[in-house]
Amino acid sequence: MRRPVAASAAVSPDGTMGRMNHTETTRTRHRVRAIAPDVVSELLERDDAGGGPRMVLDEEGGSPMRCCLGRSLPGERIALVSYAPLRRWAAETGADPGPYDEVGPVFVHVGGCAGPAGSGFPDAMRGDRRVLRAYAADGRILRGRYVEAGDGRPSIEEELDDLYRDPEVAAVHLRAVEFGCFLLETRRD
Repeated sequence: MRRPVAASAAVSPDGTMGRMNHTETTRTRHRVRAIAPDVVSELLERDDAGGGPRMVLDEEGGSPMRCCLGRSLPGERIALVSYAPLRRWAAETGADPGPYDEVGPVFVHVGGCAGPAGSGFPDAMRGDRRVLRAYAADGRILRGRYVEAGDGRPSIEEELDDLYRDPEVAAVHLRAVEFGCFLLETRRD
């Protein structure tokens, strides 16, 4: 059963107070994971495609930041790097990503980052249309799920909870539909 948790105050990357709504699940346990600070440092030196970062001045703001699972601020200097989420997961867990090893662009903060502002699902990573990809512990893709926001539709948290009911699911990646970009990873506790 899913139950809402009260919105909590959180400090955003610009140091101002914001609100982060999150949901707690009681059926399955999984963690939402941003790109770790040590990995961000590596990517800023040499990314997963073997290149260097592309520095961007985000004049409008709103780019999805994978290091804190928030959004960039107007006028913020950020980096666009290539990231291989399954390859990084496989290196930590001993899985073999095989043909599912993809490299794609992600935005990260350049000058360090406090990381996510909470432990629940980050509102900044929601969207009208998302895709969830579920992976087994050995690196095989098990299934995908299209999630569309709207009244009467299951939330991302409900869809994640449903995917993690399968004991074979070890990790689930969230991606944007429009560009196919990796947004975040969840892992079974």
